[in-house]
Amino acid sequence: MNKKPVKYNAPALDKGLDIIEYLSKEGIPLSQIEIAQGIDRTPSEIYRMLVCLEERGYVIRGANAGKYRLSLKMYSLSHRHTPFDELKRVAHYPMQDLSERTRQSCHLSIVNKNQLLIIYQMRSPSAVSLSIEEGTHFPLTMTTSGRVHLSLLNQSDLKEALSKDTYYSKWNASEKQEFFESITEIAKNGYRSSKSQLTSGVTDIAVPIGDKNSELTAVLAVSVFSSSLKDHLSLEQILLELRQTQKKINELIGLE
Repeated sequence: MNKKPVKYNAPALDKGLDIIEYLSKEGIPLSQIEIAQGIDRTPSEIYRMLVCLEERGYVIRGANAGKYRLSLKMYSLSHRHTPFDELKRVAHYPMQDLSERTRQSCHLSIVNKNQLLIIYQMRSPSAVSLSIEEGTHFPLTMTTSGRVHLSLLNQSDLKEALSKDTYYSKWNASEKQEFFESITEIAKNGYRSSKSQLTSGVTDIAVPIGDKNSELTAVLAVSVFSSSLKDHLSLEQILLELRQTQKKINELIGLE
């Protein structure tokens, strides 16, 4: 088992987490010896940890064969709050920092019922700025953030999403080609910057949070007055700040 270098050692905690992760990966009841072999420990090393995990209700030991399996306690703990509640919590300070650095509002979105849903916003500290209210829905294909979301989907899921999109169904061949070219470009570059198709005079810059392999995906975006990009702001600087914030949030949700 590969070990990542750590700043501080907590051997007992390491053993407990190794046991939980290994039982989760294997998915079947295992004996003390089998667990020890799987995590490259001796049976005596993990005995006390197994007793502790059993007493705390994280693992269950079979009455007959004496093999251990995970209980539902981890599942119960993880479902006390939705993943998006946790995402909003950890994104608060990085988004606040982003807003202060760029002097612009920023917002976080997810896909809900085949639409873009704004789940969190951090307002700009400036007196005048754009605001996108939490709980607002927008069409996926018509928004910068929506297209970033769509770029994370596999071909099958993308096809299904487009089949339910009223805007896409009305596009001609040229418009559909432009759409797919934009999706390819987003997947390649990892962001999208474009003038808003819904609000005149606004430019949106968006990056994904999470990745294609994670169950938790969202999009972080900054919307600015297009005139500001000429007078006060640099698109490149906003994108750099977005990238840094993206990295911080991904680290906090365990993806970096």
